[in-house]
Formats: sequence, C-alpha cells, structure tokens
Amino acid sequence: MKTEILSLNLASPLCFFRMADPEPFDRIDVGRGNPNFELLFCFELEEDQYRNFEPTRDNFFPNLLYGGISTGDLKTHSAEAGAEEIVELPAGKYLFAQKRELISRDKIIVLALEIQQEGLWQRHELGRKLYLRYLYEDGKIVTQLFRPC
Repeated sequence: MKTEILSLNLASPLCFFRMADPEPFDRIDVGRGNPNFELLFCFELEEDQYRNFEPTRDNFFPNLLYGGISTGDLKTHSAEAGAEEIVELPAGKYLFAQKRELISRDKIIVLALEIQQEGLWQRHELGRKLYLRYLYEDGKIVTQLFRPC
C-alpha cells in the first residue's frame, strides 16, 4: 500500500472534545451529514516498537490515550466544557499520510508502519505518539495519520 508520506508543520493545534468511550476502528460514524465533523484518536506506541524498523504488527496500537470529536463548533462549546474535556492534535512537526477513503484497521497499521520506516530511513527522531484522524473533505471521508518528528 505504498503511499506518499509528507513532512507537515502544523502551525496551530486541532482541538476536539474528549470522547467518553472512544472506538477508533469499529463502527466509525464519520460525518453524519456535517462536513465539519471529525474524529481524532491518539495512541502511545510501545517503548520497544516506536523506533524499530520492523515493529510487531500484531500489537501496533496497544495504548489508546484518548479519542476526540469535533463538529466544527468548538469555540461555541468550549466555554461550557471544562479544560479537561478538550484534547488536541498539538502544533508541531509531523510525518503525515492520508487516504481519501475509510480504511480498515489492517490498512491503517500498514500505513503507520510505512510512516515509521520512512521516518527512520530519513533519520527523524520519531515520537511515541501516533494520531489517527477521520474527516470529510470534498464530500468524501479521509483517513489521516500523523507521527511527531
């Protein structure tokens, strides 16, 4: 599943409301007819895996830290929500890839491994976190992965 992997400098964080019971792979209900609807999931990769050129595929997403949801109306609701209810994709430098479709967990793992291998090949200092984002763009669902570097 060879994909173009880009360097991205995210100038501002992307903010989301924390989800109570996030489920990043099963029954993703993205969109609901709202083009501003987005989901974000943050994973922390295992210490022995996140800098490994050939990590174990079977358990690549072991630690889900949080999930977030945005409907494009975050400013209106942020005063009502406590600061602890807001999660974000922080501003910073990332290796980034996307597919203009909703892809399966297995394909997301393949894409995450491609990003990791490309980052190591380019001698980036990769972070332990991996961000998975679903959104709508031009009426189609998009799956994105961000890896801090």
